[in-house]
Amino acid sequence: QVQLVESGGGLVQAGDSLRLSCEASGRAFGNVAMAWFRLRPGSEREFVSSLRWSGGSTYYADSVKGRFSISRHKVKNAVYLQMNSLKPEDTAVYYCALQSQGATQYNYWGQGTQVTVSS
Repeated sequence: QVQLVESGGGLVQAGDSLRLSCEASGRAFGNVAMAWFRLRPGSEREFVSSLRWSGGSTYYADSVKGRFSISRHKVKNAVYLQMNSLKPEDTAVYYCALQSQGATQYNYWGQGTQVTVSS
């Protein structure tokens, strides 16, 4: 089994920055990709950003392009989300996800970390 543990959420003011971390542990799983999703109040879960483990290609939702940056630590099997210029509409529970070898979608999820941005 694979465990994803997120950290780094908190309460900040608009314009501030936060860095979320997610570290994967457990049996050997062979990363295909890791990603961040979020669940905003009253909305469905939405994609934020992803990183392909082989090659390191990154992808972003239009709403966070230019403000958020995803990166990784290959040895730690960790992914990070640097969030700058935060807006109140970024308030959400942020979830880390992992797509393992052989999976066609993200098949492991973290427990979520709350990010609250006050105006």
